[in-house]
Amino acid sequence: MSTVTRAYHDQRLAAGRRCSKEAAMAGSKAAAVAIVAAVVPTLASVRMLPWVKAHLNPTGQVLVISTVAGMAYFIVADKTILADKTILSMARNNSFEDAPDHLKNTSFQ
Repeated sequence: MSTVTRAYHDQRLAAGRRCSKEAAMAGSKAAAVAIVAAVVPTLASVRMLPWVKAHLNPTGQVLVISTVAGMAYFIVADKTILADKTILSMARNNSFEDAPDHLKNTSFQ
């Protein structure tokens, strides 16, 4: 591997790491906001609505809140954009960069 190619790959790796960190931070912030947004109506409905009080135990409440937080994290982390590409598309493109031609001609690129 030549020095130019190695430097190019090092730059791409550094950009990927930076993008991953930014995406993780954005996802964490979105998850924190989603937790607050999910806790308030969940706990209020458990206290005020008889059907919910009877059928949604604390485990169910935690499941509802954690599902919302998880969805928010992964949606925001995936949509964090660096140079008009999502993280998953960047990973997909980089993983097929050195692949043989018959693998590059896939429908999801």
